[in-house]
Parts: sequence; structure tokens; C-alpha cells
Amino acid sequence: MPLRNLLLVLAALAGLSIILAALHWLLPDASRFKDLAGSTQSLVTALAIILGGGFAAVKLELFRDFAPHLTIAHEVSCRRVGDSYVHIAVKATLHNSSRVKVELREGFFLLQQVSPTADAAIEALYDEVFVNRHYDDFQWPSLDEIERQWEKDERVVEPSGTHQELCEFIVSADIETVLIYTFFGNARFPRSSPSQGWESSTVYDIIGRD
Repeated sequence: MPLRNLLLVLAALAGLSIILAALHWLLPDASRFKDLAGSTQSLVTALAIILGGGFAAVKLELFRDFAPHLTIAHEVSCRRVGDSYVHIAVKATLHNSSRVKVELREGFFLLQQVSPTADAAIEALYDEVFVNRHYDDFQWPSLDEIERQWEKDERVVEPSGTHQELCEFIVSADIETVLIYTFFGNARFPRSSPSQGWESSTVYDIIGRD
């Protein structure tokens, strides 16, 4: 029932309670008015408590949203090291946009090579994914990956809080474009279950950067 209708019912019952109380005062011998007044007053009190709790929950946000939400943003930088290599630094900023804490079970960083890639490899990938409709098999060649595991309460992001995870890679200077993929597992699910959590990816051009 909408809040407005509940308020109308509450007002009507309050008015009835006042009328019955007045009748009982004017007619002391009419005991039935006393009983009705008492029952109505109890009902009004109960409804007032329910409405007050509902108002507090909606307006004051006393009840939390128990579904955790995490957003991931990547900040990537690179620099040449030596004559043949490039150092890539990835900063993943995790923001808890929910009203409950988010506890992380695992972290995964994957670096993939987008270019240069031979035409034959691209054509084979296209056929596998888009022609044969094996969309889950869309994978660029992997360059490196880093996994992290955390114990209970080791990595916790509080409501509206932010946490940063840093990761570094060394790749050949011949690499022009990479894809950076990150995944952070939700500790609410046991380690034995399939990983569930939050993921993000960023395509980054190394060409022309020093």
C-alpha cells in the first residue's frame, strides 16, 4: 500500500479513536465505546510505529543495500627501459558504490597483445568468434598475467570507500597496443565455487609514448 494511503488510514483511525474517546467521556455507562476506543488506539499506535520505521528506512537510509557493488577504473602509464623493453604500470582504482563493505578474495591482472598481430591470426580469431559464434573464445594473445590471493578481512573496501591495486609489466618495445584486463573476486562466495566478482578492461596504445 502506498505511503499516502497508509497515512490516510492512520488519520481516519486516529479520528475514530478521538470520537470514541469523546463518546466514552460523555457517556460513562457506554462501556463498549471504551473497548472500541482502546482497540482503535492500539491499532493507531502500531500503524504509527510501522509508518515511522518505513519513513526512516526510506528517508534516513537506516537499512543498507545488501548487494555489494564495485566499479573499477584503470590508470595506465608506460616508459621505455633499456633499448628493447617497455615498462607498463597499471593502477586499478576500486570504488565501493554500495552501502555494504566489499571483501575481495582474489585479484587477476591480464596483459594481452592487440597489435602488431598478423593478418592470418586476426582472420582465424574472427572466424572462431564471429562466424562460428564462439563469443567466449575471443582472446588476444596473452603477454603476461599476475594473480593475487587474499585471506579473510585482508582486502576490504568500505561503503563509499576506494582502494587501489598496482601492477607492473615489462614487454618488448615492438608491442604497439595492449589490452589490460582485471578481475576481482567476491569473498562472499567460497573459493571452491566458480569465481564471481567484478571486471574491467582497457585498451592502451604504446605507440608514440615514452
